[in-house]
Amino acid sequence: LEIFFMSNLSTRSTLHRRLCNFIDWMRPDPVKRESDCEQADNVRNNVKQNAEADGLTVKSTPAGGSDEKNTGLRRHYLGQSEVDGYDIDIPIVIKPDDADGKAFEELLQKFETYVRKSYPNSVIKLTNSSVELTFSNELRFDVVPMLATDKSDEQVILRKDGNKIRTSVQKHNEFIKKRTRLSLEQAGRVSFNDCVRAMKWWREFQADKSYYLSYDEDTGKDNRPPSALIDWLAAHAFDNIGVEKTYAETFAKWFGFLANVVRNKKSIYFTDYYTTPSLVGKTGWIVLDPVNADNNITGKWDNNKLTEFTSWFEEARDSWNRIVRYDEDGDDNLALNELVKLFGNPFKHHCEEK
Repeated sequence: LEIFFMSNLSTRSTLHRRLCNFIDWMRPDPVKRESDCEQADNVRNNVKQNAEADGLTVKSTPAGGSDEKNTGLRRHYLGQSEVDGYDIDIPIVIKPDDADGKAFEELLQKFETYVRKSYPNSVIKLTNSSVELTFSNELRFDVVPMLATDKSDEQVILRKDGNKIRTSVQKHNEFIKKRTRLSLEQAGRVSFNDCVRAMKWWREFQADKSYYLSYDEDTGKDNRPPSALIDWLAAHAFDNIGVEKTYAETFAKWFGFLANVVRNKKSIYFTDYYTTPSLVGKTGWIVLDPVNADNNITGKWDNNKLTEFTSWFEEARDSWNRIVRYDEDGDDNLALNELVKLFGNPFKHHCEEK
């Protein structure tokens, strides 16, 4: 059932104040922002120098990740409520051929060597398409080697499984920033990027309770829905519904809409950078990359993951409807209990002004 009710929730209510306070708090710590950016510059320069010393030609190092999109989360490790959604992507775009004209198929392994050369005492591991570098202060960077193309704003990622995916750091950034700008043109303080931020935090606490869509600390296998999927689902909701003056009303509408989309596996694609794509031959639930219509991010999800993901959205839809009803009835304690179910215990500790 898609929910397109609406009450007029007050921007002066306890509910709105609590959500505003919590969303302000969940942003990356502004005190650490300058030093984090300096550290990112150091990593970028060191890895670039090591790559060039090894004979590679670095064409560019565009800014990327949640930091650049302004959708990152505060790092939080207290009370068994761990969240680390603040990642700084460091794309290193290199000339695609070596002296013999052969592509660098072993690019990830090469870049792991470059990162270890500069940071031998840090935690370093390979992901599907990056070298993850974590410092002792828990600050994490994803060094993403890419191949340059004939277009300055397009790149190719070489995944660990050998697949090549055409992408664009710049277009992905603008995809989010464009919607943030549009949301800020509407009345009220609700912005698209803050809604993405809240959904990413919600994802962390849903994954903690999940079986198929969880992170296994013992094996290091991460089956959580990728941040990009949350970005694109939020964009799909925004493109169809927009934002309201309050976060609660926005999320009540968004989760009602998305619960229907996920339950019925409705195809999702965007026409910011390509025309309406052909869906012929695509399998599974179709959620297409906004800058590459050949990349279906959920194409390999099995029925167990899809069913569990559906339950996330249906339970959140019902929870937001209860929250709105409790707010209208003046029952702030019941509304708070529901918000803790969505966002974890940190909500009740950080929803009031300090």
